[in-house]
Amino acid sequence: MASRRHADVLIASGRVRVNGRVVNELGTVVADGDRVEVDGEVVELPGEHTYLLLNKPVGVVTTMRDPERRANVSDFVTHPGVFPVGRLDYATSGVLLLTDDGELAYRLLHPRFGVEKTYRAAIAGRLSAQDVHRLMGGVTLSGFRAAGAKVRVVAVRRESSVVDVTIHEGRNRQVRRMFEALGHRVLALTRTRFGPLKLGALPPGRFRELTSRERTALEQHRRPQT
Repeated sequence: MASRRHADVLIASGRVRVNGRVVNELGTVVADGDRVEVDGEVVELPGEHTYLLLNKPVGVVTTMRDPERRANVSDFVTHPGVFPVGRLDYATSGVLLLTDDGELAYRLLHPRFGVEKTYRAAIAGRLSAQDVHRLMGGVTLSGFRAAGAKVRVVAVRRESSVVDVTIHEGRNRQVRRMFEALGHRVLALTRTRFGPLKLGALPPGRFRELTSRERTALEQHRRPQT
């Protein structure tokens, strides 16, 4: 019905009733069986899970609420109850799945299941054949050794390079740290694929519901691995 930030406005303005009484205190808890109304309209929870794909813009934190009042994904997605599956850092854009399906989110994030993520990185400097070999073989970072990545060089210019990197881990700022370990500063980073979900032509800040084919593909991750 509304993003969390807009829901706060609705509550503070006295437009929300719980069991017939106006509630204007933020953080009020409702329980199963309570009747919630906004402007006299009963709010119903959806009967099925929701699956959304957002192109997270740069400069947005991957949370549904931020105590520092920075822009967050709830400013772009109005479906109640959904949460981001994993994180993209503040300076990274691209594919972000949001859902209210906790079981599936767990499987997509657990290292055991090795869900692939592809990033397009614009980096400072010319990427050499030796750099590519090191990325594919695994780069040692502080605290752990990153597994070998799939690498596709998109363009090499005089002072910069564009590279597609596919990993199946999800450590904090991992792709940025991998390039930094090779002496290349990341100028821009976009996640173009998360498992079977591709960014395509979706503009930054826009979201869409998953197609039936995408939902079926995600269901493969719900099944036990053999």
